Amino acid sequence: MSSSQGDTTSRAIELFWHNYFSVLERSRVSVDVRPYYRKHIERYINAHRGLKLADHLPAQVNRYLTERGRDTYLKEWQFRQIVDALRLLFCGLVSPDWAASFDWLAWKVYARTLAADHVTLSRDARPGELAAPTHNVLVTRLRKHLADHHAAFVTTLRVRHMAERTEQTYEHWLARFFAFLDWPPVERVETRDITRFLEHLAVHRRVAAATQHIAMNALVFLFREVLGKDLEFGGSFSRAAAKRKIPVVLTQDEVRILLQQLDGRTLLMASLMYGTGMRVMECVRLRVQDIDFGYKQITVRRGKGDKDRVVPLPMKLVPQLHEHLADIKLMHDGDLASGFGAAYLPPALARKYGNAVHALAWQYVFPAMRLSVDYASGETRRHHIHESTLQKAIREAARRAGIDKRVTSHTLRHSFATHLLQSGKDIRVIQELLGHADLATTMIYTHVLKKGGLGVESPLDAL
Repeated sequence: MSSSQGDTTSRAIELFWHNYFSVLERSRVSVDVRPYYRKHIERYINAHRGLKLADHLPAQVNRYLTERGRDTYLKEWQFRQIVDALRLLFCGLVSPDWAASFDWLAWKVYARTLAADHVTLSRDARPGELAAPTHNVLVTRLRKHLADHHAAFVTTLRVRHMAERTEQTYEHWLARFFAFLDWPPVERVETRDITRFLEHLAVHRRVAAATQHIAMNALVFLFREVLGKDLEFGGSFSRAAAKRKIPVVLTQDEVRILLQQLDGRTLLMASLMYGTGMRVMECVRLRVQDIDFGYKQITVRRGKGDKDRVVPLPMKLVPQLHEHLADIKLMHDGDLASGFGAAYLPPALARKYGNAVHALAWQYVFPAMRLSVDYASGETRRHHIHESTLQKAIREAARRAGIDKRVTSHTLRHSFATHLLQSGKDIRVIQELLGHADLATTMIYTHVLKKGGLGVESPLDAL
């Protein structure tokens, strides 16, 4: 290469980085972080030597991020930074046709790993540990304060097959209770201490009736079921006023507008939730084998109350699901080739099925976009995505859609049930689809049939 050619190349490289840093500046990336963005791009370019950036396709980006996502030494924030660096490169500088519609969100947001105390992992503690580590200072102190009583509390919960979320909620309220009393020995706690705490919640904290009731359940469980200490409350404390809550429901037009604000995997997941009535954790925990295209149904495993049920497979989503599962297979094949690919299974199932953990059938339908180390076993796995990513995406979509209702991921489940009722489906069928143990729970959706408030015409409309 001649000297002039070398100078031209150097100027071109210098101009490229100048333009990229200008993109970073417009995107308000801090000055201190910009050198790291440059290193990420340099590594990406070096991995694709001989291929001009203008000729890159989504396949190159997907392949590169998949490979980087298998690096378990890479912290979560570092992986998100890599995704952001590539997004700004292609969307802000190179600008190929595909960049704007590429699912950057899936890579950046679905990279969040599951913490040790996440409900999926919380009961698979390290040998010698009964409960998962926690970042909650009060819960940590509670475990030390109760000592042997805490082990009996957790054991009793699990023998009775109570949900992971119930265990965490009860621990939270027990910690709040003992902190309220300034951590007295459990043997000195009396009924009046409990009534004083419950009254404090209702009068001073002004909690909802359901919240006060959950706190009471946690205390009753510990003292009556674990410690064998009978408690008689009677009417000795102020109860929070019970409220009959009517669920927020979207019209079918609002659901359509909401879904139009989503794309990629988020759109697929939100559509599944509305089309099946699944809860958010039921959706993120779906396994490949749970989708039955032949019988046009989805099996929901370990729903609320540890029950299985069957829900309809929306036929509109079949093409997208086939395409999505093909991508999951490619990702899984790559994991296997790299020495990974074992799915997470509860210990009893893992012992029963052995090598089946490597089968595609046991992989999550919505896996995280990067691998993580399972704190319990030390194995590297690809868990399901964190549910908060979907919840945040739906809330943001509702804001963009201009829907002036309190929309959450659970709103899609409410809308599923209500729209089925409106179409004339039997309420007991809807009860079965939702997995409700009591028909009274399903009856809350009948409110929509009483249009205009109990079906009464406003007198103003008669004028």
